[in-house]
Amino acid sequence: MLKNRGRDVVGKIIVSEETGRKFGVVGDINFVAESGELLNIVLVEPTKHSTDLSLERDETNRMLIPFSSVKSVGDFVIVSEKEIV
Repeated sequence: MLKNRGRDVVGKIIVSEETGRKFGVVGDINFVAESGELLNIVLVEPTKHSTDLSLERDETNRMLIPFSSVKSVGDFVIVSEKEIV
């Protein structure tokens, strides 16, 4: 089984599992260095759909998607809108 590395995910388009709408592009991934726990996907090039969701933002005002909402990573990063709270 091939493992996805963080740098392989950066640049992929983020898509909703429920609606197929685009959120934007993965700009970076926030994680805990000591444990490797993945926290958030940093969203760049946000679409109108993502701005309507009132996503959490970091200290530089970039939108964050909790990594717990990620369902799969392939050609796209598929996330569950229901789990983004």
